[in-house]
Amino acid sequence: MGFWRAIEPLLSTPSREYNAALSPDGRWLAYESDRSGQDEIYVSPFPDVTAWSRQVSNAGGSTPLWAPDGRELFYVSGDRLMGVPVQTVDEFSYESPAVVFDEAYYFGNYHRNYDIGSDGRFLMIKDVGQATTPAQIVVVENWTRELLERVPVN
Repeated sequence: MGFWRAIEPLLSTPSREYNAALSPDGRWLAYESDRSGQDEIYVSPFPDVTAWSRQVSNAGGSTPLWAPDGRELFYVSGDRLMGVPVQTVDEFSYESPAVVFDEAYYFGNYHRNYDIGSDGRFLMIKDVGQATTPAQIVVVENWTRELLERVPVN
């Protein structure tokens, strides 16, 4: 039981900092903070997050997510998914944010509910709005047994 270490905050300020995302190379921490008066996305070096921070969003931002190759940082701004090209090899630098998706996706509140695969495809929840047909989820149990029945392995 002696292998557990005490939990210590990385960053402790009067602002709220949450929804942290570590870059794929482990050198940068993106997070959401309300230090400007509204939620924005910031990036700091990791693990020394108190050394400095850069605000990368410019009109509100929440739930950051790094691209698998670490060359872009995504976040939600209102009902849009934004992307910020970043350079993280020697120093951290970034370009202006641009809209990636401006469609009716459900981004929720406070927690990231979208993801990106290693191939660069996004997994998102489509907002059906006031649809007249209720949404459905189909769960197939024991699908491996059915697969083996249909495609026998010799």
